[in-house]
Amino acid sequence: MSNQPPRLLDAVRAALRTRHYSPRTEETYLHWIVRYLRFHDLRHPRDLGAAEVERFLNHLATDLHVAAATQNQALAALLFLYQQVLGVDLPWLENLVRAHRPARLPVVLTQTEVAALLHHLSGPARLVAGLLYGSGLRLLEALHLRVKDVDFGRRSLLVREGKGDQDRATLLPEPLIPDLQRHLAAVRRQHDADVLVGAGYVELPHALGRKLPNAAREWVWQWVFPATRIYVCRETAERRRHHFHETAIQRAVHAAALAARLGKRVGCHTLRHSFATHLLEAGYDIRTIQKLLGHRDVRTTMIYTHVLNRGPHGVRSPLEGVMGEGGSGPGDGAGEDAGEGGRGGGDRDRDEDGDDEGEPGTGEVAGAR
Repeated sequence: MSNQPPRLLDAVRAALRTRHYSPRTEETYLHWIVRYLRFHDLRHPRDLGAAEVERFLNHLATDLHVAAATQNQALAALLFLYQQVLGVDLPWLENLVRAHRPARLPVVLTQTEVAALLHHLSGPARLVAGLLYGSGLRLLEALHLRVKDVDFGRRSLLVREGKGDQDRATLLPEPLIPDLQRHLAAVRRQHDADVLVGAGYVELPHALGRKLPNAAREWVWQWVFPATRIYVCRETAERRRHHFHETAIQRAVHAAALAARLGKRVGCHTLRHSFATHLLEAGYDIRTIQKLLGHRDVRTTMIYTHVLNRGPHGVRSPLEGVMGEGGSGPGDGAGEDAGEGGRGGGDRDRDEDGDDEGEPGTGEVAGAR
């Protein structure tokens, strides 16, 4: 057995996996560490220090003009490298230029717009989009659902290891139940056929595959939304199915938004924003919505109070009392001025679609937006 120390990136992987970081976080941290090393001509990080970290992060902010979340992601990766892998405490990075992160309101669809979007979706993409809006799930939370996480009797879904490695329960929308049951019946037939030809395996979390050797082929552990192709796992030689890839759902939602001519910047996460906003409009209390969304801080949920259908801060314009909702007062010449008013309506700041409660370095934001 070799006594040589592991290579740097292998040591980073081992440290991340020991602390049970998600595969997406591992991929993101390794990406930023490699970029950092290349920026400094592949010098070993022990030969670099706070000044080099500051120079790299300042380069991201001032030269590449990255978003604040992107710079924070890179910072989290480098802090992990130095503190957890190399055992080095960096001095306070007082000269660091942080990318400015402006406050953005989420894009929210009306229920009519949601219906139009869903109308232009079909197959698994329609079911996934229905769960994003009907259950408030993030995209990867929906795709990571396993058969055992769907409880038709209790009308609930169990989200395992969601953002921040938190479990939570949320509702299963009644209108989706018949379609979801038919979908799972088809998935069951596909799984049975896979087993007959020596496949039918699925990736299991953590060390469960060693503890329960037969679980990887059991029905309850299968993905609710499996991929269309089988792959061979390098480590075990098992013929598995991954879950449906997130980019396929993102492309389908984007195409549906264009087909529905919604006139808004719509992504998968827009449906989650719409779920929260519509629940607030229906009178549900914000603490309940916070639990359904899985926010750690209620202040993150409070952002939806600013996009209710009563205008910003829940205020109705006093003009409605004079002219009525969507109407005009007698003899006000509305017909003559309508054209000019229409021209002025299009000049608005574009809202950004994002979830402020990010776990540094997870990169989940990218998959959901």
